[in-house]
Amino acid sequence: MNAAYVGRFAPSPTGPLHAGSMVTALASWLDARASNGGIGGRWLVRIEDLDTRRCVPGAAALIMGQLQGCGLLPDEPPVFQSQRLSLYRRAMEQLLANAQAYPCACSRKEVDDELARVGQRRPRNGELVYPGTCRLGLKGKPALAWRFKVDMDWMSSSAHQPVAWLDRRLGPQQQDVLAEVGDFVVLRADGPFAYQLAVVVDDAAQQITDVVRGEDLCDNTARQILLQRALGLLQPHYLHTPLVLSASGEKFSKQSGASALDTSDPLHVLNDAAVVLGLAPQTGTVGESLAAWVRAWRGIYNLPL
Repeated sequence: MNAAYVGRFAPSPTGPLHAGSMVTALASWLDARASNGGIGGRWLVRIEDLDTRRCVPGAAALIMGQLQGCGLLPDEPPVFQSQRLSLYRRAMEQLLANAQAYPCACSRKEVDDELARVGQRRPRNGELVYPGTCRLGLKGKPALAWRFKVDMDWMSSSAHQPVAWLDRRLGPQQQDVLAEVGDFVVLRADGPFAYQLAVVVDDAAQQITDVVRGEDLCDNTARQILLQRALGLLQPHYLHTPLVLSASGEKFSKQSGASALDTSDPLHVLNDAAVVLGLAPQTGTVGESLAAWVRAWRGIYNLPL
């Protein structure tokens, strides 16, 4: 892996930043600035706007303004996934050429029905474990999506052994992707490339060494590691941050109605995010506060050498 640290914050422009996304933004910025013994690495912003149906006009500019108002300045102009389709297309062609992906004609109802038929109806975070129905062909039906074939001979471990990785905050993690997810979608016939494929391709293209993101995305890591192996890409370090929860224990998100951040008092916003990350609130200027948190970050999180 490239010794030079490169981190990123990758918001979706479906609205302005909220309390939860600011925690991730601050954590990823601090991790980059505290790296290399405090010398610091690069911090990038990637706008994940592949699903144009959910994107809000002007949201990307608003997000960049919120980050700037809080002193979180990227080292390069932001990149937009919607302008990087050729990269995803090449990766998809590689998977197909190597028989690591295949077309699927199954609707969600058909997957549900098949799992019920064999007594294996197992919802996982609102999803259903794909039973491999279309592995042997579409039987004349049109493709609705293309799926990544999980249990392949090229994998370094047995098909039924979990993918293992070390999270810098959560510790050792593992997931049996075949049993818990099944062959997963990487491209839909009527929509964009799937998040799993796009994020892996983007992280490699931008030479990301460390992925810092919310704990709710930890479940995606094993699938992304399998794609990295299939595409011959380096695996970054992972750190999944604590979530901001409501009084009922629900994760704050745009989908759950989390309100937009008012960054007119940036230190208040940053202090709220810092406390979630286990950092002490500050009373100085924004610049002084960020510098103090960079120093503290080095003592809390295990920064890779």
